[in-house]
Amino acid sequence: MTTPVVRLDGVRLALFSDTFPPQMNGVSRTLERLVTVARERGATVRVFTTTDPEPHQSDPDIVRWNSVPFWAYPQVRLSAPKVIAARAALAAWKPSIVHVATEFGVGLAGRSAATALGVPLVTSYHTSFSAYAEFYKLGALAAMGWKYFRWFHSAAARTFTPTDAIRAEVEVHGFRNVGVWGRGVDGDRFDPSFRSVDWRRTLGIADDAMVVLYVGRIAKEKGLEHALSAMQQLANSRDIRFVFVGDGPYDAELRAAAPSTAIFTGRLSGVPLSTAYASSDVFLFPSVTDTFGNVLLEAMASGLVVVSADAGNTRELVGSDRGLIVPVEQSGAIASALQSLAQDRARQEFVRANAQAWARERTWSQVWNGLFCEYQRVISARVASS
Repeated sequence: MTTPVVRLDGVRLALFSDTFPPQMNGVSRTLERLVTVARERGATVRVFTTTDPEPHQSDPDIVRWNSVPFWAYPQVRLSAPKVIAARAALAAWKPSIVHVATEFGVGLAGRSAATALGVPLVTSYHTSFSAYAEFYKLGALAAMGWKYFRWFHSAAARTFTPTDAIRAEVEVHGFRNVGVWGRGVDGDRFDPSFRSVDWRRTLGIADDAMVVLYVGRIAKEKGLEHALSAMQQLANSRDIRFVFVGDGPYDAELRAAAPSTAIFTGRLSGVPLSTAYASSDVFLFPSVTDTFGNVLLEAMASGLVVVSADAGNTRELVGSDRGLIVPVEQSGAIASALQSLAQDRARQEFVRANAQAWARERTWSQVWNGLFCEYQRVISARVASS
């Protein structure tokens, strides 16, 4: 039975985010999909975001504010919170609802404008602040950070988190009106049918080798020092090959320290990305800072066995029978897990089948129906209270 599609006819959605394509990360990809589907379902959407030096299509409904690269992470763009400009833009455009997806710069301006004008406001929480605070050893600053985030999201009628685990985390820190906006996977794009022996052979990978794939930003907070340790411990293994897809500030350092057998493809998209997934065997996700990790669903749908860091949000997705959860901070944990998989192909097949079946049930149509119902509730509640 086909699930009815929730439409947004007549809705005017203003989206504020400091990250949006051509920036490539999980948040920007999700927001791009949100804009596309909302428009397909009848909404008019205007995006407020940062400028970017990368080539991108011109769209009159994407407003880009001047920005500069963040000194510590050039792929991230920073823009001043143009509160007056945001208020004037919203007053003229008259949105039905404002969705703020980031807490700084552009997002701060969107929050201010929506509250000043009385426009229904929802926010989404995409960054595990507690994990980042621990990773960067912020210490006492972490408490101040939580105070700011709590204040920021308190203005929203609804704050969306990607998993129940993250919802529980932010509620402990005083967030209210929290819901879950999950993620889906495109089963046509991520499927074992894209597997290619030629792809493997072109990269010099033996047909019987176990390919361990990483897809995402090449950044230290992704736990890649643990992946590097595993590579170094398994450097002499002919049965295990590592492939890294993506780019980022840790790229040069990781390449220099990795064994010569490691393969770095740079950023991939479209069919080449689908092929890289399906032509691998194991997906490595060593991050404890991600709130979701869209790549986990893509890997599982592509038929890979996930080896993941032990974190609440990833435990929720991977589970005990859909992958291997390992304490990545323990030296040798990843290497041991990979060695055990390489020696047990039957276990690989069992986990792979469970993961693929589970991932295929996570459709984007369900995700958008849930989010758009929430939009409609927030809009209706504001109308009823007027």
